[in-house]
Amino acid sequence: MEQRYYSMDEVAGLLGLHVRTVRGYVRDGRLRATRVGRLYRVTAEDLAAFTGTPVEPPPRRARRAEVSCVARVEAIGPDEAIRLTNTLVAAAVGRHGRKNADRLRVESAYDEERGELKVIVLGGPAAAGELLGMIDLLALGEGTTER
Repeated sequence: MEQRYYSMDEVAGLLGLHVRTVRGYVRDGRLRATRVGRLYRVTAEDLAAFTGTPVEPPPRRARRAEVSCVARVEAIGPDEAIRLTNTLVAAAVGRHGRKNADRLRVESAYDEERGELKVIVLGGPAAAGELLGMIDLLALGEGTTER
């Protein structure tokens, strides 16, 4: 069976104490800790003995994936670039009712000299894919042959 070890910061967070207080308990011998290199670690058993109750481990972070991509739209005027950007930002903001994992962030930069709009999309793969589909549809239109 694998033994769970807590750092001083984790012990402080679990107990609601300052790290210095926890280190003082270790130094005084009130809390048993093992030195690993230059750091001290406290086993789950020792922490349970110190508190008199079993300590729940902190919840594990859920696995998630995030995509970042840049879409470049060429030959677009400033008014059209503003409309496209506003539509994409509105679509991204409208998704906030969904899980945070699907939250999208959209940034844009327009180069008037080149007539080029760059849209930066960050978020979950599925949500980012939907937004990229919107860029394809809105920027190029349905009747466009060039893709």
